[in-house]
Amino acid sequence: MSVGLMAVSTNAWAQVIDTYRARLSNQDHYNSSGTQLNSAAAIIRQDRANFYLFGKMDPEDESDAFFNDKGNRARLEKMLSRGMLSEDDLDVIVNGRPVIRVDIHQDHVEVTVEEH
Repeated sequence: MSVGLMAVSTNAWAQVIDTYRARLSNQDHYNSSGTQLNSAAAIIRQDRANFYLFGKMDPEDESDAFFNDKGNRARLEKMLSRGMLSEDDLDVIVNGRPVIRVDIHQDHVEVTVEEH
């Protein structure tokens, strides 16, 4: 079962504009105020903010050309709601410290857990 899967045009769905891998470590599960994050979108967004804004990187973290922009990071939650993330992967992201792969499309992202 996928979370937030919507029908989109075939071209928009198929075209990947960027891909990156990242470890969602303990530091990514807390915002800059120290509040624990409890949604996959917030954790993934915090990972990108840690990478680009705060210089907090895990060894598995890769750069991307899309979420280095603060405005694009702000769109992440909406993009994830239009994309694909299985219930199992959602649980692993919120409750674990996985390595994920993020495929970025024009209007959505697809997230896959690669390592638990």
